[in-house]
Amino acid sequence: MTSARAIAHPNIALAKYWGKQNGPGNYPAVPSLSVTLDGLATTTKVTLDDSLAKDIATINGQEVVGEPKERIVTLLGLVRAKLSATGETPAFCCVESTNDFPTSSGLASSASGFAALTIAADGAYGTQLPTDVLSDLARRISASSARSFYSDFVVLASGPEAPTGNELLAARPFAERASLPLEVLVAVTTEGAKEVKSTGGMNQTRDKSPVYDAWKNEAPRIFADVKAAIETKSFERLGEAAERSALLMHATMIAGGLVYWNAGTMEAMHTVRKLRAKGTAAYFTIDAGPHVKVLVEPENVRAVKAALESTPSVLRVLRATLGDGARLVS
Repeated sequence: MTSARAIAHPNIALAKYWGKQNGPGNYPAVPSLSVTLDGLATTTKVTLDDSLAKDIATINGQEVVGEPKERIVTLLGLVRAKLSATGETPAFCCVESTNDFPTSSGLASSASGFAALTIAADGAYGTQLPTDVLSDLARRISASSARSFYSDFVVLASGPEAPTGNELLAARPFAERASLPLEVLVAVTTEGAKEVKSTGGMNQTRDKSPVYDAWKNEAPRIFADVKAAIETKSFERLGEAAERSALLMHATMIAGGLVYWNAGTMEAMHTVRKLRAKGTAAYFTIDAGPHVKVLVEPENVRAVKAALESTPSVLRVLRATLGDGARLVS
């Protein structure tokens, strides 16, 4: 096969990952648990071309250059390295990727992007690698992307404390969507890209936040609480733990001088708390960006969506159910 197309969905961490282990390999410092979202998608086509002298890539029709391009080329190199035993000299390729949601703005476009790229590259090069190996390869470029290979509720463990860079660490499925039915509403508060990318933000937090060690100590306990909430089918417990994880992560960033929030972020959080005070179960979580994701049970989706849409500084509201893992589509 000389061409392959894949689709992947972003995932939203309920128990957050923020921070990397010291050493090579891009291993997370804390465990995380996420939900893969339907309704938002990255579609990526990889085409092998013997005439190319280097890899080329576009996202939403725009050529990718600089550090984002380097990450794409590194991932492609990891896939091509799996062909080294055959003695082949793999062709360079053209990567065409599109997102149907804002890119690089805190909506996990790198997670869906690198998952889709890995699946499409595996298809185009014919490596036929197991899903856990593909998840591990993608994690080495974007740790959160490891979770987008699987459906519904997904776990990614923390990495070894002193990694050599060779240890396999893939995400794994945790529970199916029927275990705890919920939907996610995304309050979009800007259409622009965030100024500080996640990797740079993690480094700044590690180097400058006086409470970074407290975050690393508490995050595994919140992770365990999120797992228990799903196992006991408690939406309230899950929502409370997810909010705690998000607020602690952002408090740790803010203490290091990094603020991703904007006015819409604050307004959306206030809306969710007002709804809850009036008896509507809804809980927020926020990744490394300004957008607010709201966890809601299916019967309350319409009311919560309407409240968010009338919130000042919220531009629009996206609706997502729990979705499937990354996969080839052609």
